[in-house]
Amino acid sequence: MNLNDTTDTICAISTPPGVGGIAVARISGPEAIAIADSLWQGRRLTRVPSHTAHLGTITDISGQALDQAVATVFRAPASFTGDDVVELSVHGSRFVQRELLNTLIAAGARMAHPGEFTRRAFTSGKMDLAEAEAVADVIASDSRAAHRIAMTQMRGGVSRQLSELRSSLVDLASLLELELDFSEEDVEFADRSSLIDIATQVRDEVDRLHRSFTAGNAIKEGIPVAIVGATNAGKSSLLNALIGDDRAIVSDIHGTTRDTIEETIEIGDYRFRFIDTAGIRDTTDRIEQIGIQRSRKAISQARIVICVADATTRLDIDILQHTADTVLQSDAPGYLILALNKTDLTPTADTIAEAHAFVNGLNALQEHAALVEISAAHGHGLPLLRQTLEHMAECDNGTATDTGILITNARHAEALRTASTSIARTLDGLTSGLSGDLIAQDIRETIHHLSAITGDIPSTEILATIFSRFCIGK
Repeated sequence: MNLNDTTDTICAISTPPGVGGIAVARISGPEAIAIADSLWQGRRLTRVPSHTAHLGTITDISGQALDQAVATVFRAPASFTGDDVVELSVHGSRFVQRELLNTLIAAGARMAHPGEFTRRAFTSGKMDLAEAEAVADVIASDSRAAHRIAMTQMRGGVSRQLSELRSSLVDLASLLELELDFSEEDVEFADRSSLIDIATQVRDEVDRLHRSFTAGNAIKEGIPVAIVGATNAGKSSLLNALIGDDRAIVSDIHGTTRDTIEETIEIGDYRFRFIDTAGIRDTTDRIEQIGIQRSRKAISQARIVICVADATTRLDIDILQHTADTVLQSDAPGYLILALNKTDLTPTADTIAEAHAFVNGLNALQEHAALVEISAAHGHGLPLLRQTLEHMAECDNGTATDTGILITNARHAEALRTASTSIARTLDGLTSGLSGDLIAQDIRETIHHLSAITGDIPSTEILATIFSRFCIGK
């Protein structure tokens, strides 16, 4: 696919494949209106104004009536792609869709490549690369929170943030390079302390955006929640109660769950991926040992960990402390919920007091830990548990960045990581008195990494990979 070729006219079905009430065929390119008009019976589409819809009949290759349809015309440059665009809404028959595409191709259009409509919007300057990638995220979003983040990005939230950072860096580079031009006259256009302040602000914002990827990606893909604890504490019963189905085997036999079981549900605005894990205990069973290793891995990879404990027995402080250390003591600390289960039976007063004392003892990250008393068997406390999960997701979302911008794309996160490295070198150079030309090179490198996110410095290979992941009609 030639990424710069927009001279031909492309077509595709933009609605999901299969039978539905309506299917929409999109045509874009310099001959889009003429091609649509050649198979249209009704008002001449070549003469209608932009952004108007018209009822008519579509004919097939042989000139026979194929379907009654609505044609919506968008004239360049006021269209999604920047070219002339016609959208033909027909009935959702597979036969009608297939014949319509065949007729459009016979009339001079060609089948679009995956993501080619959005790629043309990028090429024509209708959106930058970060906004174009957000189109795919909007389509794929399956929770209100994920949709909200994707919409913010598609409307230029990330791009505006990066533009401000690039402007600061350009100003910084300009001052340094002016000093180089007048180096023989010993002119200083800005003292080093001011330059250090600018570079520090840029570094802090780049690092904040990079850190937000942990929360942003979790919201986009579904927040991973590991359900862990000792054997027979009620982990599988809790998973079944949360999803409303007997997904996991429940038994009084210790070690019943030997592998992770994953289920996804929505709570409030967020999608959660619950992972039921093998009970943690000392065992000589090789298969169970593998399951326990996977349990510990699930703890390290989860954003929220529900540690289930049996309220009728003494707490296993070793399991609790190891879990808390893994979840809370990291560069991007997660959240811990101690779910004290089986409170419908005869809970031990010492156990309840010990549980409260343990959670209250996590003073350093108090907002990251909570205690909820539940009965998985009878549903007691589950509404409060769901509220706690949603609250922690909101906290993770809100504290990731003060601006409300979250990074959800791995490519963007990697570019921010490399930008952070180069701006850190800039700061080191400014504080150590390094030559201005060397510092300016690090600044230009930072600008390059940030510009790669929005496509201001595009790579043909990267562009081809990004747009190949889109559906055909987008």
